[in-house]
Amino acid sequence: MLKELVVVSGKGGTGKTTLASSFAYLSENKVIADCDVDASDMHLILQPEIKQVKPYTGRKKAKVIEEECTLCGICVDECRFDAITDINQINPIKCEGCGVCKIVCPVDAIEMVPTQAGELYLSESRYGPLIHARLFPGEENSGQLVSLVRQFAKITCGTKNKDLVIIDGPPGTGCPVTSAITGTNLAVVVTEPTLSGIHDLERVVEVIRQFKIKPTVVINKYDINPEMTEKIENFARENEILLLGKIPFDERAVESVVDRKSVPEYCDCELSEIIKEIWEKAFSLLREVVDESGA
Repeated sequence: MLKELVVVSGKGGTGKTTLASSFAYLSENKVIADCDVDASDMHLILQPEIKQVKPYTGRKKAKVIEEECTLCGICVDECRFDAITDINQINPIKCEGCGVCKIVCPVDAIEMVPTQAGELYLSESRYGPLIHARLFPGEENSGQLVSLVRQFAKITCGTKNKDLVIIDGPPGTGCPVTSAITGTNLAVVVTEPTLSGIHDLERVVEVIRQFKIKPTVVINKYDINPEMTEKIENFARENEILLLGKIPFDERAVESVVDRKSVPEYCDCELSEIIKEIWEKAFSLLREVVDESGA
């Protein structure tokens, strides 16, 4: 039975991708999905070989049919985004695809056409298949692109006989996050011992539970602020959230990223052992959740 584990965080920079890449290294028979399409970085560690590139079509944007245009200027006056810089020239970066110009055009000289908003990549890496994507600057619908990444990850599981998807989710609590966690079996929230870290943890756990998914938590760099770490532990205990483990501050985590490796691949050290224990707990719980759901 297919299992999906997603690693998320309330904000960027908590060590989410570092942990997700370590899970990818330690796990077997898996497909990796980088769902942070606005700023993907899993490929920096895995150094994959891109096998296929699929265009991602976003919202429709306005285009002038020049031979039909009478240069009346009505569309220029009505465009609230100032996307029509000349009477019959539309700036695709400024165009929001609202369609007002098409509606007000008296000679029907404007059409709404699909535009490429990003790219989806199907790659192979030393850790296994990697599905990732890039949303072009200024484009929207990143949640839809996240859904496509997950869809192709599942398809790849089927074609390559894999039964696990490791998802590196986007940070925050917005639409891309909900697209990344919907329908998964287990969520691992990476947080850090700061006041904002606690606040972000509370918000993302609330979102996860809205989708009836079991949340767990990992405290990264726990030893830089023992007082805040204790508060996070109390929050987890009071809200029946399993604390998978605490990761100490260690410069080798940064060194591993610089060397384009996950921590367990980079060094055989105490830090690697701690991450291995966290993965073993997470995978054991993941199997329990999947077994219960299939019962």
